[in-house]
Amino acid sequence: MAVDSPLATALVHDYLIDIIGRYYGRPATRAEVDRALVEDPTDDLVAFYVGRHRGQAAGCAGFRLVDPGTAELKRLYVAAGARGTGGGAALLAAVERGAAALGARRVRLDTRADLVEARALYAGHGYAEVAPFNADPYAGYWFEKRL
Repeated sequence: MAVDSPLATALVHDYLIDIIGRYYGRPATRAEVDRALVEDPTDDLVAFYVGRHRGQAAGCAGFRLVDPGTAELKRLYVAAGARGTGGGAALLAAVERGAAALGARRVRLDTRADLVEARALYAGHGYAEVAPFNADPYAGYWFEKRL
C-alpha cells in the first residue's frame, strides 16, 4: 500500500498517538504527532503493509532501505483491540519477506524500553540485540535479524 494513502496515513497517526501517549502517560497532542512526523518521517518507506482483523484495518508496518543489504523496520503497530491475535508477527513476517525480495540480507530496528511487548515480539522471532546504530533519543534497544 502507498504510505501516503488515506488508510496508511490514518494508521501511522494511530501508531503515533499510541506510542506518544504511552511515553508520556497521557493522551498525545496533535502538535506532538506532527512533530514526530517531522522528526522521523514515513515518506521514505519503500513498502508499507496493513494488517486486518475481522475485516478491519488493525495494524501496519513498513520498512526503508538503509543500504542495499539493510532494511529498517518502521511503524510496526497493532491496534489495542487486535493485540494478541498474531497480527504483529504477521506484519513482521511481511516486512521480512518484502525486504528479502528487494535484496536485503538483514532487518534492523530500534525500540523503546517501555515497549515491552514489541521487544518480546522481536526476540521471539529471531531478532538479536545489537550495538546502537543511530542516535535516536527515544531508543533504548537496537535489534537485528539476518534474513
